[in-house]
Parts: sequence; C-alpha cells; structure tokens
Amino acid sequence: MTFPLDHLIFTPHDVDLARSPLAGRIDAETIVLGAFNPGMTRLANGNLLLMVRVAEALKEPIVEGYVRAVRWDAGSCVLDPWPLALVDTADPRKFMMRGGGWRVMALTSLSWLLPVELDPEGRRVEAVHYARAIVPAASWQCYGVEDARISRVGDRFLMTTCSVSPERHSTTLYTSDDAVDWTLEGIVLDHQNKDMLIFEGLIDGKYWAQTRPLGDLYFAYPPDSEWRAGPSINLASSPDALHWKPSEHPGIRPHSATIATARMGGGSPPIATDKGWLTLWHGVEPHGVVGIYRTYWTILARDAPWRTVAFGETPLIEPAPALTEPLRDLMYLDSVVFTTGIADGGDYWIVASGEADLACRITHVPKRLIG
Repeated sequence: MTFPLDHLIFTPHDVDLARSPLAGRIDAETIVLGAFNPGMTRLANGNLLLMVRVAEALKEPIVEGYVRAVRWDAGSCVLDPWPLALVDTADPRKFMMRGGGWRVMALTSLSWLLPVELDPEGRRVEAVHYARAIVPAASWQCYGVEDARISRVGDRFLMTTCSVSPERHSTTLYTSDDAVDWTLEGIVLDHQNKDMLIFEGLIDGKYWAQTRPLGDLYFAYPPDSEWRAGPSINLASSPDALHWKPSEHPGIRPHSATIATARMGGGSPPIATDKGWLTLWHGVEPHGVVGIYRTYWTILARDAPWRTVAFGETPLIEPAPALTEPLRDLMYLDSVVFTTGIADGGDYWIVASGEADLACRITHVPKRLIG
C-alpha cells in the first residue's frame, strides 16, 4: 500500500551519544543499537512529540571470554561479566542463560527515552531534547525503560513504559500536565503485563486500558472455535489510572482462520472517532527469529470497549524494507513494523511506528482506509 507520506524520521545516525545520559557513566564504548518504538502526542505549540526508545549498546560486549550485561545502578552503569560457557549469545541484543527450568536473559544494551520534537505533520525534526531524557530511577528499571505509549486524557498526559529488571518486567506510568516535564508514578502492572495503552478518554467515569499479559502456557479453545489460543489484547479499568482491575470481557483475540495474527499486542492508544475507539495493534506471523510484525486496525464500541464494531482483515501497515535499505549495515532484524503512536492530521491519521527495531517511521494513513 502507498501512503501520502511514509518515511523514517529518526534513526540511530541522529542520536548524539556525546549528549546521551549514559555519557561519562559507563566504562566502555557504546553504539546506538536502535532509536525506535516512539510514543507520540501533540504538544501545546502544535508540534508532535516523539518519545524515542534509544537502545544504547556496548560496542564490544564480549571481552576476554566474558559477555557483559549493562545495568543501571544509583546513577551510573555497571558492567556485569558472564562466562561465555554459561550463556547463548546468538542474539546481539541480549544473551540467554543456559540450563535451568525457565528462560533467563540479560541485555547488552540499556534503553532510555529521548524526547524528539517534530513539526505538526511529522515531516521533519524541529528539536531533540537531550536534557529531558528519561532514564532509570529505581532498581526495577535497572535494565532500562522501553516502548513509551502516550495518551492524553482530559488535561493530563499519561505515558506508560516497560521497565526491565531482574525483579520484574513491568509496566510503569509517568504523568505530565504538558508532555514536557514528566513525573514517575511507579509500577501499575506487574510482571510481564506490557503493551499497556490507555484510552484517550474516560468511559463511564473510569480510565480504561488495553493490556497484554505474557506467559509460556495457554489453554486450548475447542477445535471448532473461531479463536486461537495465545497472547491476546486484554482490558482493564481504573478509577485513577494507578490501580487497575482486569475486565472479565475478552478483548481482541487471535482468529483461528489465519496465522498472520497468531500473536498480537497493542500498538497505539485507542483514540475516539465518530464510529468508536480506533485502536491499531500488531499481529505477528511466525517466521524466522521473531516473526513478521504487521499493523492492523479495529474499532471498538464507545461505551463497551470489549465489543468490536469494525476491523480490517488485511494489514494496514507492513514492514518497508525500502525504507531501511540505507541503514542495512546497522540492521539485525527485518520484517518488523511496531506501531506505537497516533495523532489526528485532519484527513489522515499520523501514525508513528518502530521499523525493524531500528528507526522511527511516520506514516500518513488516509482516514478513508479505516472503517
């Protein structure tokens, strides 16, 4: 599908590591593994804000028979050495511990969030706000802060992030009155419940959110069911955006008729339209190392967000190898588009995505293509 605008707006080449919050705090040379998966909202001046995940990695993670994990500790970075004989280093982003009864990993990078200001249409970068970068602030963020999603509810901006640590892999909440200065409110969803997208408006006086709990075990639907067992998009509600109760209604589930969405997770925060709540989400087709990620759309009922009003059977946005071709020397994944933000552009939706876990992509999607 061809769009009026579809380009990479921010890439690893655009990150100035001399201004990184890790500069001077880590005793090793680093590189930008990716600048991707940006949360997005509109600022008071009309410009767009991207909250870009920067994965800053060790240039040489393996030294003298050890692979080193990067860990934030009390304002500095610690390098934890692990003997190569104990780990699997096939993936450049992480290493897996060998043996044991469950999967345990550590990271060779640490992620932080970089505010990048765009013009109102997402065509160019206006400013990069290094002084306002968001870095770990607690032990439960020691492996980094990842994948922001920003919702505006009334006069408040709510930003969910994934915080990573040995303690838990949790969802955390930041709040702001202007999307410039952010306050960390703490953990709002516990271990491996992530891709939390807060609806941009209250429903019956409550905050609502999409969530995506993960696990290694799912129970089978009946053989003739229209649904496929596996990761799905669930719902939760809250009186204050801090304390969340899971909904008893199922949310968006994988269909048994296709493997293109065998796995799924939330993309952009649900936004109100005349037809209901528009939500963009990713479906993952099993293939290769991580699968093929594509963006799909669904419209949910305004007062009953567990009920689907309309949906697209075919992908709305697909991976775009032509966009990342100039960055091929930096690539370690392909076939991934991971949508993380949406804003109203008039006749079109401005959609922000991470492309190939590498760069930030802006796409203008005509509204006539949805619903």
